[in-house]
Amino acid sequence: MDPKSKSEKVHHVFESISTKYDKMNAIISFKRHKAWRKNVMKLMNVQQGADCLDVCCGTGDWTLALSEAVGTNGYVIGLDFSQNMLAVGESKREEQEVQNVTFVHGNAMELPYDDHQFDYVTIGFGLRNVPDYMQVLKEMHRVVKPGGQVVCLETSQPTLPVFKQIYFVYFKHIMPLLGKMFAKSYDEYAWLNESTQHFPGKKELKNMFLEAGFSNVKVKSYALGVAAMHLGRK
Repeated sequence: MDPKSKSEKVHHVFESISTKYDKMNAIISFKRHKAWRKNVMKLMNVQQGADCLDVCCGTGDWTLALSEAVGTNGYVIGLDFSQNMLAVGESKREEQEVQNVTFVHGNAMELPYDDHQFDYVTIGFGLRNVPDYMQVLKEMHRVVKPGGQVVCLETSQPTLPVFKQIYFVYFKHIMPLLGKMFAKSYDEYAWLNESTQHFPGKKELKNMFLEAGFSNVKVKSYALGVAAMHLGRK
């Protein structure tokens, strides 16, 4: 799929499923996605008073978790290109009365920020949906401060025999059916399977981090490789 077509497809998907997105994440991951993110946050050791950017923030769960970690002296921006997803995040922010978060409509391929602006830049389950993985990694590298961290939590490719086959059967056949049952969105969740299948494995993504300019790249797998964290420093 060419970059323009992929961008349009992804935009349609997330505009369509925004109100069901959180519920479906819990169903698809068996509620493990929050535990993975919590562990990633522990490894990041986010400091009070830091400035953070959450790219492809979706409905804002990681954005709001970061806001709690940085405290009242820190600040977090959640950026996404789906207005409907951002609207859900803004509702959460208002409900929780969070003051140190701003949600911004923007493009991960062209981040509207200065060089060396943020202490931490994150992207959670969003990198697989962009038209050009390397372009986004380079943009994240550009806007993070020297010494800062860029962290990606994303679906990955299990390598364990048998389990790998079960995983792909689940994503290809069962997940779209769950999407149809609980979100009335079979085609949209079929797309999420497609984007996951074409996403680089852990070693390949680590090499991409290095190519984008990061050092000390750490990788951690979750649930036998169903998801993985990549953490790089500038």
